[in-house]
Amino acid sequence: MQGTTVLHDTISDRPQPLPARYFDTKTTEPISFFLSGLEELLAWQPNSNDEFNVSAVPLAKRQPPLHSRRPRTLVCHDMQGGYLEDRFIQGSATRNPYVFYHWRYIDIFVYFSHHTVTIPPVVWTNAAHRNSVPVLGTFITEWTDGEKLCEAFLAGGEEAFSAVAEQLARIAQHFHFDGWLVNIENKLSAAAVGSLPLFLRELTARVHSAVPGGLVIWYDSVLQDGTLRWQNELNDQNRIFFDACDGLFTNYNWKEEQLERTQRLAGPRLNDVYVGVDVFARGDVIGGGFDTDKSLRLIRQYGLSAAIFAPGWVYEHLGKENFLQNENRFWGLLAEYLPTHSICTLPLTTSFCLGMGTSTFLYGKDEESGPWYDLSAQDIQPLYPEQQGMLSASCCLQDAWCGGSSLQLQGTIPPGEERVAVRLFSLQMPAPPKLFLTLLYKMEGPQPDDFTVALEVTTWDSGMCFEGNPTSLPEPNGRYHPRFLPAPPPGLARLLAACHRGSHGWTSRCYELELQDCSLRDLSLIVSRQQPSPQETSFTCLLGEIRVLDTASVAASPPQVYSVAASQLWWQEGPEPEQLSLSLTLRWSFPPGRARWFRVLSQGARCRLGQTAPQVLGLAQGCLFRAVGLLVPRPAPGQSCRLELLVEPVLQDELPVDPERWGRLVLVYTAPGSGTGSDGH
Repeated sequence: MQGTTVLHDTISDRPQPLPARYFDTKTTEPISFFLSGLEELLAWQPNSNDEFNVSAVPLAKRQPPLHSRRPRTLVCHDMQGGYLEDRFIQGSATRNPYVFYHWRYIDIFVYFSHHTVTIPPVVWTNAAHRNSVPVLGTFITEWTDGEKLCEAFLAGGEEAFSAVAEQLARIAQHFHFDGWLVNIENKLSAAAVGSLPLFLRELTARVHSAVPGGLVIWYDSVLQDGTLRWQNELNDQNRIFFDACDGLFTNYNWKEEQLERTQRLAGPRLNDVYVGVDVFARGDVIGGGFDTDKSLRLIRQYGLSAAIFAPGWVYEHLGKENFLQNENRFWGLLAEYLPTHSICTLPLTTSFCLGMGTSTFLYGKDEESGPWYDLSAQDIQPLYPEQQGMLSASCCLQDAWCGGSSLQLQGTIPPGEERVAVRLFSLQMPAPPKLFLTLLYKMEGPQPDDFTVALEVTTWDSGMCFEGNPTSLPEPNGRYHPRFLPAPPPGLARLLAACHRGSHGWTSRCYELELQDCSLRDLSLIVSRQQPSPQETSFTCLLGEIRVLDTASVAASPPQVYSVAASQLWWQEGPEPEQLSLSLTLRWSFPPGRARWFRVLSQGARCRLGQTAPQVLGLAQGCLFRAVGLLVPRPAPGQSCRLELLVEPVLQDELPVDPERWGRLVLVYTAPGSGTGSDGH
């Protein structure tokens, strides 16, 4: 079979230890890492062990682009020193983890910690990029150690600071994140502060050339005379650093007159000043907590950008138990001050998963109970519309189509009205001539049949735009109904197969929409009642999946996963005498950009003939995965056993891929000293 690799291995009872920077020492799970001090930074070189840390999700395009002239919103994530459960690249069994999912409302995400070089954990970069948000790491120096470090690379002249700038740009380029927040929190000698603007200019230029759309932002800390004194504004003492990079993130203890002065001094670069807002409200600040809207209101009055620091307050201060509810409340209160960005590319497919769950669902079935946390598995997130008392959108962990959660819409149809529209996605792109849309939903409550549910696409007004009616696809026996499919595209059979797959109480709906010279604007869900009523009617609807596809781009035959290889095999004793535990790294090839992610499955290990049902081991974002702690039978002397692993590509349009095109690795393993032996096949 194409795409199959057979590998022979003899069990070794003395496994080679894997480097502790990249792999958990107990389990060999791949982990994210940081760099401490100047020596580690200058010594860093890419190597094959850090491939797990490279983001495989390109930064999705958005409208309007980041650099357009409007106030932006930066979120700076600082939680308990960083690198918590989010350091596990392939996820962990964490109960009630911290997740962020209001990506449509923010423009830049900074991962902050107090290590010298904070490389953002790749799970954050994957989730942010999928939702069109760039991610910055942090380069920080502080206290006396920071002074020494700055003296070494800034007072040392151009060669020394160029080497640091080059390494920081290389690191961002290698790991596919988008730039740096630079935070010098210590005083500087005259020689060091003299080089600082030159260093910032060089770092900014190098990041711009190494990373498309890259950014360098300066934190309001040290001044041009080398003293450490936070200004809480842009002024003549820190402007030299603002002029040398892409933006300034001010400290949090500002007053309104400082916003006014900042606005005057920034001139046309008004949007490049990110006014700091500490959600924990430390020091003399305006707002904080659930009053953060007060500070945002003022910042926006002056047309400035905002930097929301430590919004994890919701999780750390209010506790994990009602986190999702409190998180929606927190961002709901800020929404009117947060300009959103629109999706501008197809396909748009989402199951609304937050990258966590209390169970794992696949096609509506609860495949595995138990908590899990993997931000890389977070889907494209919608807008979270809130209309007080009328409508709320939230996450439902109890039921899902795919992943860990569905989107729960609770609302009321007012008296005399027939329907309510829930705006889920803002779009801004030319419409292809034919759109294919699918919807999976479930009405909750005592009388689900009292409602009909449909998708609605709106277009930007244009005299040219002509909209055909969205046609619900007929049942399979009416497939060639001339009204809507005179010439089936090559991928049509795959599209139609996707229509008849509601199960476990989920209803599936498919639509085709023909448009001419139109530009897409909004995608909404319409909930209507069958009978008009003088009373208001409440509803609860779970959304399991939505897809918007350009019919022409659906490929008839997807590519093949090939060259599956295994390395870093790690054998250990199993929990039972007749068992072994095996961990190994899989790598494979697949055309870039075609897969959304890969599902890695085990067909089980056996020492004699027989077949077991495949079991999902996890999701891989790129073409590599570390399978950890697989329990396999111990071969008898002279016997060989075989383990079969499968790699299923999940395409951007989520249409199924024939198992013939999956990758497959067969590992034939024997006990030491037993030769190849008979394998019972």
